[in-house]
Amino acid sequence: MSAPIFRPLLVLAAWLAAGAAFAAAATHHQSAGAGSINPGAFRSAIVIDAVSGQVLFEDRADVQSPPASVTKLMTFYIVEQKLKEGTLTLGTPVTITAVAAHTGGSRVWLVDKEQITVEELLYALMVHSANDAAVALAIQVAGSKEAFTDLMNLKARELGLHHTDFHSPHGLPPGKGQEPDLSTARDLALLARKLIAETDILKYSSTRHRQFRHQNGKVIELDTHNHLLGVVPGCDGLKTGYYREAGFSLVATVQRGGRRIIAVILGSPERELRDTVTTQLIERGFAALPPLVAPAANALPATSPASAATIAGPAPAKPPAPAPKAATAPADDTTAPRLIPVESEAPQPAAAADATVHLNLSGTKK
Repeated sequence: MSAPIFRPLLVLAAWLAAGAAFAAAATHHQSAGAGSINPGAFRSAIVIDAVSGQVLFEDRADVQSPPASVTKLMTFYIVEQKLKEGTLTLGTPVTITAVAAHTGGSRVWLVDKEQITVEELLYALMVHSANDAAVALAIQVAGSKEAFTDLMNLKARELGLHHTDFHSPHGLPPGKGQEPDLSTARDLALLARKLIAETDILKYSSTRHRQFRHQNGKVIELDTHNHLLGVVPGCDGLKTGYYREAGFSLVATVQRGGRRIIAVILGSPERELRDTVTTQLIERGFAALPPLVAPAANALPATSPASAATIAGPAPAKPPAPAPKAATAPADDTTAPRLIPVESEAPQPAAAADATVHLNLSGTKK
């Protein structure tokens, strides 16, 4: 049996073996109080604090699984890097190639040789999960899909995504002789954290509906595949994924009361189950966040003199110093003004640890 055919079989075998282990609950780790989360609802899951990176929940977080269209998060990251470098702008016209135009799956029906701006392709990528937009951007950046996936894997190594391998810019199931994209919940949470901190991805991922206009005037309505938008309070991203062998996956992020968490679930057998369990994980994540601690009333802020002046404002003028006495060492200045620390945000009430969320989510399976 040839290696290209044997590799996907190994992935499938590992998936089935992992599923048996999950059912037996032989090896998994999860945070305290998360016992009601159904372990059969996913192959891999994690919840983290987006600011500190603290793990709030994990269950088989390092098990590899095909991320499907969640792969597009790295495609977005690479394009954003090119925007920062100045080699692209949001208004750069991308000439669509036949390779991009003929890409299947979810798409916006790009036309060979038409021109679409980078910004519109990014909206198509993130809102509608358009595979043809992913290929068009990849070819614009690197000249070919293969060269672009090399950039994706190089960036994955730089970011410390040690269990991630990309073979496409879109996450479609592998064709004959191809290998599947693979990642883990932990790696994707790290990628999501970098995206939120370094890019404007939330502008795209929070968009629920948008029109996509072709050069010939044809308009396509884009609808998000993320059914948590507008349903789960504070949810503003990030990306869904699905194909049959990969199962249903989701990288979600929610901000409430100045706190943000990231929840990742890979390989759910059903879309509705994925969304319901992700919502449960989000509530558990907020309940597990440590409270914000205000500084003690008399504590001095840990700042340098320069930053302390910025926080406290200009110091009041000192009274004129007395004339110095000859051959006398200067006394310590005990009249210097004391800095008044700025109070931090008050602690937010934690969500109920055992909150039950019932969702009625319908729509396309993505």
